[in-house]
Amino acid sequence: MPPARSTRKPPPVPSNEAPRPLRADARRNRERLLAVADEVFSERGADASMEDIARRAKVGIGTLYRHFPTREALLVATVEEQLHALARKTRSLTASASSSPGDAVAEFLAAFVEHASTYRGLAASLGVVFQSGTPGCAAASEAATRLLSLAQAAGEIRSDIDLDDIVSLVTGIALAAQQMPAEPGRAQRLITTFIEGLRTPAPPKEAPPAPPEEAPGPSRPAGAGRMAGGPGRSGASRTSRSS
Repeated sequence: MPPARSTRKPPPVPSNEAPRPLRADARRNRERLLAVADEVFSERGADASMEDIARRAKVGIGTLYRHFPTREALLVATVEEQLHALARKTRSLTASASSSPGDAVAEFLAAFVEHASTYRGLAASLGVVFQSGTPGCAAASEAATRLLSLAQAAGEIRSDIDLDDIVSLVTGIALAAQQMPAEPGRAQRLITTFIEGLRTPAPPKEAPPAPPEEAPGPSRPAGAGRMAGGPGRSGASRTSRSS
């Protein structure tokens, strides 16, 4: 019996060619899908049904997957402009002279957590979204890495922390904040705790010098008091007897 022929397709050959521009109708479909995805993700969270998005956009599910082969790809495209906004915010923090690099990192973290909370459940895919390689992701990553490097060079942020660590911890903060939406101060408390852990520890304060010990005075020999007062008392006694 001849062996069964494999049905697996060979991997695609990488191409350096720029993607061809979309036809007018395909571009309209893509723009409509992004607008509808933003509405649906805002209403139902980042795990909303892809079928619901296609249905509301009045396109077939095949059209949706041709433009966005995965949910993460659709999420990335939907928040692309927000990633550019995060990059602009981070660059402004880097150039600001009104705050130290460490304080600028703290402000970046607050903006990053806000971005991760754009849609309920977005934080669960934040690592994939933030490192997807789109222009917005690349701009945000570059700006954040530069800000972090400046804070580390200034000695204000620990040198063993990198951007991947920050993405992981921001994911946890955003998830924790989403689990308790009725407590708005929770995210800020977690950010404050996080940034305190990122900062380099302050050098220990030097203890004040001890006061110099006083040199001990000359010791008096035993019986010195009796010797000093003896003759006086003896003379007084003789005077009393003679009188």
